[in-house]
Amino acid sequence: MIRLFLSLFVLLLATAASVGVQAGQPQVAWPAGWVVEPLPADAPAPTAAPGTTRQRATKSDSAGNAVMVMELTATPVGPDHQVNLEGVLLEMRKSIQKDFFQGGYQSVCNRIHSSMLGEVTALETTCTITQNGRHVLSQTLVAALNEGRAYVLSYAGQAQVFVESQDEIQSVRKSLKL
Repeated sequence: MIRLFLSLFVLLLATAASVGVQAGQPQVAWPAGWVVEPLPADAPAPTAAPGTTRQRATKSDSAGNAVMVMELTATPVGPDHQVNLEGVLLEMRKSIQKDFFQGGYQSVCNRIHSSMLGEVTALETTCTITQNGRHVLSQTLVAALNEGRAYVLSYAGQAQVFVESQDEIQSVRKSLKL
């Protein structure tokens, strides 16, 4: 199931890049126990703008299976380019829902609402993914603009682990230097 999620997550990031999400190299303090995955220089989706960077960390269970994934994508935004953050999140949310539906899952996302990413004002939405009526995964998308860069933080995981990891997630979000 987490493999399906990881595949959909990569597809989601490609969608984000194609609708104008862009940024630089932010500083991330990943939680202890999370494994930071080295991403090659050409890791951004093929449709991503030049200068796009990604940082990813995973949390695994005692058997070594990934149970949470957190990724920050940052891409530069041209000086005269206006980014509609709500539109970006709507497209990303629609992509998530479509992809999970094609995989036999149902998803419901809450309204896009204001939040913070580090010290930057952001917009956020969380999706609950179910299969046969059982909550199996949760995913949150957060988008922000700061000094000519757009950022998307996405984190997802198994339903219970998602809830249990909220302190770690909030720690990452608060510590971000964008």
